[in-house]
Amino acid sequence: MKREIKKYLFDIMVSINSINDYIGSTRNFFEYQNNKLLRRGVEREIEIIGEAMSRILKIDPTIKIKNTRQIVDTRNWVIHGYDKVDDVIIWGIISKNLPELKKEVSQLLEE
Repeated sequence: MKREIKKYLFDIMVSINSINDYIGSTRNFFEYQNNKLLRRGVEREIEIIGEAMSRILKIDPTIKIKNTRQIVDTRNWVIHGYDKVDDVIIWGIISKNLPELKKEVSQLLEE
């Protein structure tokens, strides 16, 4: 695997870990929804994940990560559709998609 791809995978892992740190172990949606600073921090990390994935796809479009296009599309939605970002959708991504992405990225970084 190219060094550049590993760097982007590392960036994705850092952002996932940052989101988990921001949310904490209580993972309370209502705290998330009522804390603008927390929401903006999570949204920024999602932007970083999407941008890193976009750069990876330019180098290796066959990377072994599911939903790569959706990850990039989510980044675009958060950046360009900032006024339409839905807290429930973001929370779903945090709860359902990030744990799976973390596993995939961890496996690739171990190779």
